[in-house]
Parts: sequence; structure tokens; C-alpha cells
Amino acid sequence: MLAIATPQIAQAEALLVVEADTGKVLQADNATMPWYPASLSKLMTAYVTLKAVKDGRVSLDTLLTVSPTASSQSPSKMGLRPGTQVTVDNALKMMLVKSANDMAVVLAEGIGGSIDGFAGEMNQTAQKLGMTQTSYVNPNGLPADGQITSARDMAILARAIIRDLPEYEYFVHIPSIRFGRRITQNFNKLIGRYPGADGFKTGFICASGYNLVASATRDGKRLIAVVLGASSGRMRAIRAAQLLDRGFANNGLAWLRPSLGTVDNLVPIDSTPPNLREEMCGAKHKRPASDEDGEDTVASAGASTNGDSGVSFFASGLQAAMPTKPADLLAQPAAASEPVVVYTGPTKTGAALIAAVEADTEKLQPAKRGKGKHTRVAGKKSDTADDAKGDSKSASKLDSSKSDNKPAAKPVRHANAKPDAAAAKPAADKPAAAKPAGKPAAAKPAAKPKAEKPKAEKPKADAKPAG
Repeated sequence: MLAIATPQIAQAEALLVVEADTGKVLQADNATMPWYPASLSKLMTAYVTLKAVKDGRVSLDTLLTVSPTASSQSPSKMGLRPGTQVTVDNALKMMLVKSANDMAVVLAEGIGGSIDGFAGEMNQTAQKLGMTQTSYVNPNGLPADGQITSARDMAILARAIIRDLPEYEYFVHIPSIRFGRRITQNFNKLIGRYPGADGFKTGFICASGYNLVASATRDGKRLIAVVLGASSGRMRAIRAAQLLDRGFANNGLAWLRPSLGTVDNLVPIDSTPPNLREEMCGAKHKRPASDEDGEDTVASAGASTNGDSGVSFFASGLQAAMPTKPADLLAQPAAASEPVVVYTGPTKTGAALIAAVEADTEKLQPAKRGKGKHTRVAGKKSDTADDAKGDSKSASKLDSSKSDNKPAAKPVRHANAKPDAAAAKPAADKPAAAKPAGKPAAAKPAAKPKAEKPKAEKPKADAKPAG
């Protein structure tokens, strides 16, 4: 039976796939289990914002201002300073592709007057759409008591975006954005890899695991897949691809399956959301988890792609219809595409847009160099590339690389470990004067480079073969 899942999956994940036009359920595993939405909350933020645009309350060109509250949000974010202005259009693109928490707050404050006011609009909209298991506290999905949804409700919201906002749907499948020189790929790994992928959004906090609402269209048929609680960014994409593959492959065999009804009629489970914090972010993890994760895949990922869930007997006879396994498909580079340019300030085109991009590039560069940040960034790269353990050799290399950025006088003073480079320069001026200069001048000009000339004879000899 298509809707039956194995116990392991039922304990770890909520899975759902439905037809976009009819809402017909093709598979449902824990689909009405309450779950933390994480950044899937931004889909409702986008829906409320775009409805306000469609209703004429604001326009895509409306300028919004980054507040201190927006700027203080935790990453992932754009990092724009308070007072910076950005259009609704650009804020939406940054929020949906970069999953920028600060841009979600910018939109909330701009549309709803405040985070609380906008959350009220989000909750009213959820009730109108029939999302009976959903409640919102903030527009970005950062951890908060009362921020709850379900796979059922996420599918209902995705259908509403397709049905109510077709003219703005492109926002949910932008492959990448460019801000200044910084290019950010969509965290939804199906975009540009899975055939026909055309939506929607990823999400992650430690308590929820890795979430994804995805959609794809083939031969005029569009399906929506929801995955909540996957073990990694890559695994949520694999799970969604599996659900979509089965949905498309079994489309002509609907008469063989018992009807599961429509997504609206799925019966909610009265429970508290599972908390996956220890499993996702516990001490066993070598590096912090985040919504940008795409490589930290569980060892069983390859095995699970060959037919998991309760559809193995169904899918076994349909493998020929699947040209590429999801894991292999998602391991490929995304299809080439031109990043969508985003920028700060009013709407611009032509030469003005080019100037705006250059201005944003200039703003980004001082942020790295100012307050000593450039040195620290360089240090991190050295630690990663040369020696992840940080032994003494790596440390000495890092010290010398730092001194290379200082004026020439300081490297000479600190180069005792390498006298060749330090002493070759004074020795090259007047070789005959090196001996008398060492004795009488040693006491008085101690602070000058000539104070080190008692050892200058050896470097002078070494300097000849080096040249």
C-alpha cells in the first residue's frame, strides 16, 4: 500500500506527496504530526507579502528599511546595516533564496508594522486557508514557543501559492542570486537538478531537523512533496525526489491504490512536535548544522534510495521509469543559470542597476577588512587548507603570512629564523663596509638594521647562490 511507511521512517520523518491541482494525497506518513516549521515559515511570509502586493497595499518597488531588530537576527541573513533600504522585490528574493532571517523581519515590519502585527496576519491567513495545525510567532521560523505546523498544512500552503499567486510564483524557484560579487545558490537542491523542479523552500533548526517543501511538473502534472525531519540537507532533497518519482511513476496506476482522500481531509494528530535537537545538533556532530548543509549525509543514504518506505513492492516494478537514482541526480552540478541580481536602494535598471551592484560590492569589501576581520578570515582558510589540527608548522606559516601584510621594516625585524632574506638587503649596499660597521656602530645605532650586522657575513655569502 502506497501510504504505509517502515517504522524507522515513521519515527524520524513526516512525508507527504499530493497532486497540486486536486489536492489528492498519493502518500502520507506522519503527515499530520505537529512539527516545527523552521524556515518553511518564510513561505507564509512570502504569501502574506505577495497578497498585499496583489491587493495594492504595497508594490514590489516599495522601499522598506532595515531596522535594528531585523539587523540583529541570527544567520542565515544578508547582514545589511540598520537604515539600509531595500525594495519588497529584492527582500523577497533574498529571503527565499538565501533564507535570510533579517529580510523576513524587514518584510514583516514593512507590511504588518511589527513582528507581532505581521504574525497576526500570518495566523489569520493560515486559518482562512484551512491550516488548522499551524501557528506563527515570527516571520522567519527561528526557534520560538508556538511556532508549529505539519506536513499537511505545508502542502495546503504550497497549493495556495500556486492557486492564488500564479503571477508571482517565480519567486519560489529562483536558482541563485547575486549580491555584489557574492553568489548564493538556492538551498533547495532540486532546483536545477531534478527534472521539472519548480519550488518551494527549505528549513532547518535543531529541533525540527531538515525540512523541505518541493514541487515538480512533468507532462502537465504538478506534484507537491513535503519532507520534515530529514537527517541532512542532501537527504531531505533525496527524500523529496523519491516521493516525486513515485508520484509520477504511479500516476497511471491510481486505480490500484486505495484512496487516501485529499490533503484538507487528513485527520490531525493531537501531539506535541518531536524535538530532534540532540539528534541533529548533539555532541556527536563534528560541525554545527545549518540550513546550508548539503554534504553531511547519513551513511545509509545510498541504501535508502533503492526503495524505502512501504512502496517497495510497488516501485520495484517501476524502476525502469526512473532514469537516474535521486542520490546520483542530486550529486550532479546544478544546471547553468544566470544569478538574479539583488541590490539595496530603489528599483533600478540599466546603467543605474550596474552602479547599484558596484556600490553594494564596495560596501561588502570594507566589512571584511575593517576591525581586523581580514586577518581572521585568512587565518581560517590557512587552518582549513594546510592543517585542520592546527599543529606548530601551520601556526608558524600563519604568523609569516600575517607579517607579509605589514610594512617591510617589520618583517626584517622578525625574520631571525630566515636570515637570508633579512640580511641580504643591507649587505648588498656596500659589502666592503660590512666589517668596520659591525664594531664601532654596534653601541649607538642599536635600533637600526645595522645592529644585526655582526652576523651579516654569512648571509652575504648565502645571498650569492640565491641570486
